[in-house]
Amino acid sequence: METKIIDDIMHLIVSKSIEHGEKLPSENEFAKRYKVPRMTVRNALTKLEERGYIYSKQGKGRYLKEESMQIQLHLTGKTSFTDKMKQAGYKLKTDNIVCEKVAYNEQIYNSLNIEAEVDVYKVGRIRYIDGEPIAIHYSFVSEKMFPKILEDGPKIESMFAYYRELGYKKFISKKSLLSITFPTSDEQQLLSCKSMVPLIVVESDCIDVASNKVLEHTKILYRSDKFKYDISMD
Repeated sequence: METKIIDDIMHLIVSKSIEHGEKLPSENEFAKRYKVPRMTVRNALTKLEERGYIYSKQGKGRYLKEESMQIQLHLTGKTSFTDKMKQAGYKLKTDNIVCEKVAYNEQIYNSLNIEAEVDVYKVGRIRYIDGEPIAIHYSFVSEKMFPKILEDGPKIESMFAYYRELGYKKFISKKSLLSITFPTSDEQQLLSCKSMVPLIVVESDCIDVASNKVLEHTKILYRSDKFKYDISMD
């Protein structure tokens, strides 16, 4: 019966039979409607909340989440995330959250075309649109390519802007991969989302057009519950 309650509410959401921001019936009302214990209803609603479809207001009940914002975001191409958001007119804020050396990872090292003894650093930024966390960007770069990355990394908000300062002008992406994962406890805090909200993962390599050198391996984690993404090619 718990599954049926979830399915019925999901049908109401998909069919737009309830409005975004609308209050759901109480646990007692659902329990009477389905003739089940209140705990069964609570478990069903908790799962929907964990998946990011509804939210609770203490002492007031549960509500359907507001409609997702549609982000015109091209997941591949020649333009940086910062430039794309500014061009689209979004209010973007970026916080640098990490710059640290990472352990050997075969995929990353192969992508960067470097030897195992070369140090690789992860530069992480969290992106906000209109004050809402939308994504975590991780850029993996080699100290061999960027000798001052440990010093410069904590100040970087846009990797493309950093590359331009160093003389790199045009960029392309290759080997773009799309997958789904669930957030770790740290990622839940950074993205203000629940444990069962899927994250869209985009991985790619950024190439300097002039030299054909790999500048970075990129891994981006996008929230799936708050935004809709235009994934057209540039």
